Amino acid sequence: MSDLPLTGLEVLKKEAAVRAAALVVSGMRVGLGTGSTARYAIEEIGRRVAAGGLKGVVGVATSEASDALARQVGLVVETLDPRPLDLAIDGADEIDPHLNLIKGLGGALLREKLTEVQARRLIIIADHTKLVSRLGEKAPLPVEIARFGFLSTIERIRKLGLGGRLRQPGAQPYLTDNGNYIFDAQLPEDTVPAVLERQLKGLLGVIETGFFLGMAERAFVATEEGVLELTPQK
Repeated sequence: MSDLPLTGLEVLKKEAAVRAAALVVSGMRVGLGTGSTARYAIEEIGRRVAAGGLKGVVGVATSEASDALARQVGLVVETLDPRPLDLAIDGADEIDPHLNLIKGLGGALLREKLTEVQARRLIIIADHTKLVSRLGEKAPLPVEIARFGFLSTIERIRKLGLGGRLRQPGAQPYLTDNGNYIFDAQLPEDTVPAVLERQLKGLLGVIETGFFLGMAERAFVATEEGVLELTPQK
């Protein structure tokens, strides 16, 4: 597919977000994702609440930015607790045919996973550039790591055969909302995500990875032809 003009793609991303937000009904506890596409969903839920179409909806935000936006549009926001969420809506950086995901280029992977693992349904919204045949095809895998001893942690990650670099957009390394660093790992073509996930989570200093495997129920994907609704391929 040829790239759409930014305005055209944004229109379709918003349409995908509206389709996902339509799944929210009164009384739900909803996980609120992070990023440009998830922003549209939060705004749409807020619009429906303000219009009186939704009542008793409570949001649980996956980042400080999403928390602030949700409150700005009039949503009630609570902190994450052990109660399940009815639904979570979020974006993704890569989506494979089985709806396995890479997330975390926005830096909120730990809070996103902590929230979305408690959701009965995880709905993904994205544009067609996020569709891949294998995870790691276009995007790096964000790995959240402890600041203390981070160089040693990175060395342990590299021993798994992964390239990549510490995320450092300026003079200082990027800091997550949790005060941690992120190592953006480049994945070899033969990577088996479930195996690598276990290996990474077993390394001292690694806090979480951007693999979201077997979690998404469906994805609304904006394309030049309109919004596609995808479910995991068997």
